Amino acid sequence: MVFRKDDTVKIILTLLARFIFIILFGITSLSCKSGSGKVQIDFWAFGAEAEHVQKLTDEFEKLNPGIKVKVQAIPWTAAHEKLITAYASETTPDLVQLGNTWIPEFVALNSLEDLDKWIKSSSKVDEKRFFPGIWQTNIIDGKVFGIPWYVDTRVLFYRTDILSKAGYTLPPKTWQQLYDVSLKIKKMYGSKDKYAFFIPTNEWAPFIIFGLQAGASLLKDNNSYGNFSDPKFAEAFKFLIKFYKEKLAPVDMTQVSNLFQAFATGFFAMYITGPWNVTEFKNRLPDSLQNSWMTAPLPAYNGNQYPGESLAGGSSLVMFKASKHKPEAWKLIEFLTERSSQLRFFKLSSDLPAVDDAWHDTLLTNNKFLKAFYEQLQNVIPTPKVPEWEHIVSGKVQQYAEFAARGMMSPDEALKLLDRDADIILAKRRWILSRK
Repeated sequence: MVFRKDDTVKIILTLLARFIFIILFGITSLSCKSGSGKVQIDFWAFGAEAEHVQKLTDEFEKLNPGIKVKVQAIPWTAAHEKLITAYASETTPDLVQLGNTWIPEFVALNSLEDLDKWIKSSSKVDEKRFFPGIWQTNIIDGKVFGIPWYVDTRVLFYRTDILSKAGYTLPPKTWQQLYDVSLKIKKMYGSKDKYAFFIPTNEWAPFIIFGLQAGASLLKDNNSYGNFSDPKFAEAFKFLIKFYKEKLAPVDMTQVSNLFQAFATGFFAMYITGPWNVTEFKNRLPDSLQNSWMTAPLPAYNGNQYPGESLAGGSSLVMFKASKHKPEAWKLIEFLTERSSQLRFFKLSSDLPAVDDAWHDTLLTNNKFLKAFYEQLQNVIPTPKVPEWEHIVSGKVQQYAEFAARGMMSPDEALKLLDRDADIILAKRRWILSRK
């Protein structure tokens, strides 16, 4: 065979390209090692937490000189899509921060590591150190798939001065007291365009919280059908809709274009929200009102149950099954859930600690606004652990709540349609269950 000059050049270039590929492949295959031979953990964190946790991983590396932690920061808006893409392309990280309501989806994909054996062999991670309701969010079919990292829940923010004028020196502790003080506040204002209780129609949380307090199960038949027409949820739903009908709560969201200004002017006196707003209220309310507002656990269905249940929220740390560095990733989980790490992370991010013992530090006990959150965290409930849950609540619950609040349909009609839409969303789940 005779080779022309250009053929020889092509062969040389081909061999050179293969050589470069082998070198690059070798480097890639060793990418789990740093230049000094350290094991590298890929840790994905979202939002502001990614920036703050880097300061903690630097300390972890000093304590564990054989481990390098690579933190990848991902915006919350892109987090879910990024995780699904990583799963589909088999490029999942070793460790990831996962919202509690996302855990069922990734368990259904069979992508998360069962952490039971790691917990049993650990002297640091113990279920008793965590809030029971928060811990439960990580248990699917009796197995633990996540360790709580930070927590959140909803409590009542209220104007102490306005409630005091209405005859309430203490926050309402029952549904009846909540309704009664709202009537008194509205009567106190007379014909003025002011309200007692702000229940945003574009937020699903209050409707679900009050449903849980009434003892509703939300879904039925192994979480495969909606159960919002159930009398228990219907009672809670109608109770909240009553606030709109009697003009105790504003229906038009355009009336509250600035939440903090509306609270400061007394446009509303009570609002259910989360810990992120503690800092916002302290920073955005005028100095003259800093002693005129407070937080409290949620009122209960009846007085014997105070405080009433709230949502178990926050983020957990999970390992992917595909991780090749599980012992090192578990070490990082242990480190991030230590009391000292939890307190430092709270200082950096204001995210509430997931471990109970961290709450007894003066850093938290001296913050009067956080007392209600600690009390509330003793009584929180996970939402249904199905991948479709967020689609149901964010896409449908608030939609039909607004229809009922505006009088476009009766509460019973709204709940019937909500069940219909939930059943459609859960159709695939029913099909999967029927094949097991």
